[in-house]
Order: sequence, then C-alpha cells, then structure tokens
Amino acid sequence: MATIKKQTEGAISNTPNKNVTVSNTSLFTKENYLWMLAGLVVMAIGFILMSGGKSPDPKIFNDSEVYSTRRITIAPMFIIGGLLIEIFAIMKKSKTTA
Repeated sequence: MATIKKQTEGAISNTPNKNVTVSNTSLFTKENYLWMLAGLVVMAIGFILMSGGKSPDPKIFNDSEVYSTRRITIAPMFIIGGLLIEIFAIMKKSKTTA
C-alpha cells in the first residue's frame, strides 16, 4: 500500500496580514448616477407625453387625441432616448484608474 504524506508547507495561517489594504470602491461613480438620473427624467417626460387622450364622453372616440403625433412619435422617442442614456450610464467607465 502507498502511504500519503500530509503537506504542511504553504499552509494558510490564522494570523492576520497587516500589509493588506481594503479599498471601498463603488461599482458606479457620482457621474454614472447623474447620467442614470438624467435617463430616468427623460423616460418620465416620455411617459407624461404619452398619457392622456381620455374623452369626456365614453361614447365618442376622438382619434386625433389618441393618435396624435405627440403620443405616437415624440413620446416613444423620449422613452427610447432615456433607455439609451441608461445604457450609456451603466457602461461608462470612470476617468480615474486605480
């Protein structure tokens, strides 16, 4: 039978290493959060522009209110623009390098 030898060299010691520094780095910087806030504001404007169109009389359908350029074209552009700003804010790297 073969005998197995235990290796004690390079074993992890329980003593703390005082040369290790822990840095508290955040995933995003302040600039990223400002871009994210800007994206949210742009999307909110898009949703506000899209809202409305209710007729005072439910028996009457006013297609010029529901299918207006503001609701069909401009508002979705704001929402897609806000989403693009959010993607940019997430992907943007900070200017300072560690």
